[in-house]
Amino acid sequence: MNKYKVAVYAICKNEEQFVDRWVDSMSEADEIYAADTGSLDNTAERLRQRGVTVNNISLGFWRFDTARNISLSFVPEDVDICVCTDLDEVLDKGWRKKLEQVWREDTTRLKYMYTWSFKPDNTPAVTFWYEKIHARENFRWIHPVHEILEYCGDRPESYVWCGDIHLKHYPDPSKSRGQYLPLLELSVRECPSDDRNMHYLGREYMYYKMWDKCIETLKKHLEMPTAVWRDERAASMRYIARAYSAKGDMDEAQSWLYRAVAEAPHLREPYIEMAKLAYRLKKWHIVYAMVCAALEIKQKPSSYINESFCWDYTPYDLGALAAYELGMKKRAYELAQKAYSLCPDNERLKNNADIIRQNL
Repeated sequence: MNKYKVAVYAICKNEEQFVDRWVDSMSEADEIYAADTGSLDNTAERLRQRGVTVNNISLGFWRFDTARNISLSFVPEDVDICVCTDLDEVLDKGWRKKLEQVWREDTTRLKYMYTWSFKPDNTPAVTFWYEKIHARENFRWIHPVHEILEYCGDRPESYVWCGDIHLKHYPDPSKSRGQYLPLLELSVRECPSDDRNMHYLGREYMYYKMWDKCIETLKKHLEMPTAVWRDERAASMRYIARAYSAKGDMDEAQSWLYRAVAEAPHLREPYIEMAKLAYRLKKWHIVYAMVCAALEIKQKPSSYINESFCWDYTPYDLGALAAYELGMKKRAYELAQKAYSLCPDNERLKNNADIIRQNL
């Protein structure tokens, strides 16, 4: 017998293709609620056919926090645990039992694993801790985009953790994220002291190739007194380096990557970004040194700030090329073989290993 009443809630729009998969995944809950924000397809109808309680809502000005707060308001107050997901996400089977095993009467929120992206072979690329399973009371969503749950209770929060609960993200690649930039700009205007949103805005400018705004915004992030998380600071430095590189200023790019290495020497990402830049500049000794340092780091971080290319064949590929150019052909062959073993369908990696072997 279940100890708690559990409800799933979500917002959705034009996601008919995901309905069956999502409902099958969420069916371990007692109740499922969806707030349809204006679908033009059969999303709402299909959800109702599958037993989901659907409410149609309309926002004059779109912002994710408002939509999620409205969707949460439809969840009855007698629910103990709320599970917020999107229709393009899937929970691994058995999640309800695991949730009940770790949840306590005084728990406010659960941290669980979230895979945001996958490699072409469907193995996880970016995985980190997530926290959108929460108690029904004393929570609200804040920020127009990259919204987060804010706890509003009087007593301190009480977290529980369960790495065996796994939410997986399988997005529709055709969906536009064009609304993100203006909403992030609004987020920063509304809360200019929020370092997280400043970082996200600078990163978004990078995605749009707005290099000067990227540099300016991320430098602001680094100057903020609350911007103390080293992983995120190093990411800002890496993105600044990318912007300078795109502008053709390789000296500044290298300078910022060295700062990123110093800021977060426990992460592979700064080392491999430097190795990639040094490869472009044919500075083989730097490539090799950076790869060797990166490969000393064995543990992939469980935060959203990790790059899949730092944990696939890329470090070994770069190391093989650098070692070969430096005359270390045996070491080059070892690294080339490792790169190929991690991506056996890549003909270039196979050819590289063959060429190096022939020249031993």
